[in-house]
Amino acid sequence: MPGYLVDEGATVMCAHAGEAKPTVTSSKVKADGKAIVTLSSVYTVSGCAMPPPPAGMGPCVTAQWMMGATKVKSGGEPVLLKSNASTTLCTPTATPLQVAVTQMKVKGQ
Repeated sequence: MPGYLVDEGATVMCAHAGEAKPTVTSSKVKADGKAIVTLSSVYTVSGCAMPPPPAGMGPCVTAQWMMGATKVKSGGEPVLLKSNASTTLCTPTATPLQVAVTQMKVKGQ
């Protein structure tokens, strides 16, 4: 499914409004002047509102995309697409990330 490439400046959040940031970006490919993110990057999550046990399963600590682009790669790695955000998995809550804002110039598939 085509979608916009996720860049290092994208606003990405866990389902409980925690801010998610990539640990690694690919400086080989840029979109709108910012490095894009590849499938191997783990996201760190801060500010997750999900309470810890026994009240909840949180907070979200890390997250990872399970699927990237099938036709666009950087350094041999699939790039991340906004349209694949539903394939993400936060740990330990098993909820997906949400991409609220990313660059809107470069699409991939």
